[in-house]
Amino acid sequence: MGSTLFRGLDVLKKNNSIKVFFAKMALRRGTFAGGEKEGNGRTRAATDGSVVVSKPSDKRPSSCLELVRGAIPCLVESAHKGQLGRIGVIGGCQEYTGAPYFAAISALKSGADLSHVFCTSDAAVVIKSYSPELIVHPLLDRKTAVKEVKDWLPRLHCLVVGPGMGRNPTIMENVKGVLELAKEQGKLLVIDADGLFMVSSYPDIIKNYTRAILTPNAMEFTRLYAAVFGRDPDQSIDFSSQVTQLCRELGGVTICRKGHEDIIADGNDVVHCTMTGSNRRCGGQGDLLSGSMGVFFHWADMAFKKMNKEDRACAYGRSLVAAFGACALTRTCNKLAFAKHKRNMTTTDMIAEIHDAFELLFPEKKPDDKATRQEHTV
Repeated sequence: MGSTLFRGLDVLKKNNSIKVFFAKMALRRGTFAGGEKEGNGRTRAATDGSVVVSKPSDKRPSSCLELVRGAIPCLVESAHKGQLGRIGVIGGCQEYTGAPYFAAISALKSGADLSHVFCTSDAAVVIKSYSPELIVHPLLDRKTAVKEVKDWLPRLHCLVVGPGMGRNPTIMENVKGVLELAKEQGKLLVIDADGLFMVSSYPDIIKNYTRAILTPNAMEFTRLYAAVFGRDPDQSIDFSSQVTQLCRELGGVTICRKGHEDIIADGNDVVHCTMTGSNRRCGGQGDLLSGSMGVFFHWADMAFKKMNKEDRACAYGRSLVAAFGACALTRTCNKLAFAKHKRNMTTTDMIAEIHDAFELLFPEKKPDDKATRQEHTV
């Protein structure tokens, strides 16, 4: 309990019972879980550019940024390569080689140890040429693709499905097969871009799988909503309610609806990320988001596993915390890059700002080495 592993919420260590409860959760490194309660209640403003919709009886901190900080593992001497994230990006075809690269390199730059790209054979050489730091597998268009990816799945913590995948029916069938295997193994999933088109075509493939986050923009959300409900979203209700409806209909899948405000819901709770970005909308920003989200998802999952049942019942879902962290990082990268490049800004410029954005949002604190060696297990 005395470890400095938690990098935030130090000010909450007071006699007030609620604050003591928060501090306890913080020191256990896991203020996240999947709640069982209904999401009806109040809206309160947080201090980090978010709005949290929660129950009046809710005892959780309003600042999602503090929860993200609590999930980020310290860098310690005892760790080995791979512990802090092995991410697999499923996507990349002849037409689209930039998107999987952006997602995979963003995962690495955000703190993952290893980043894989599973793409088609005609995209592999191009993606390899972008960076020697990525592990590229040219197999997504093979008849044996599902079997070959299956051999790699046990080594991966999270799959980011969709960047640059394209809509070729053969590739989509292979990716569907990979998703089924990933679900059987309980893998964390972030689904974006053409992966969302696939889910819109086959909603049952993700239904009731609560270890998944979908990241649609406004158009993709409308398409997915219509595929599930057979009609467009009800415009008489707000976006938060629309997203919550879809989450519940899909059986608790988390959705991050990207827009002027990023709306993140899991069917129980809703969090809005309203941190400042810019008005520049260059292609590839969503790939930075999905790649970094895969890393945050793994970190939040690690923190969740260290919690007891009592703490889990009173905490936000790991997927909400992960999605908020990635949204905050992406928006801050956008803000920093736009300040330098203005209208010329591209996603490459945003990726170059990941380090500074990360330090602004999640400043590194030196761990207590002795305590860390005792508690740091991944």
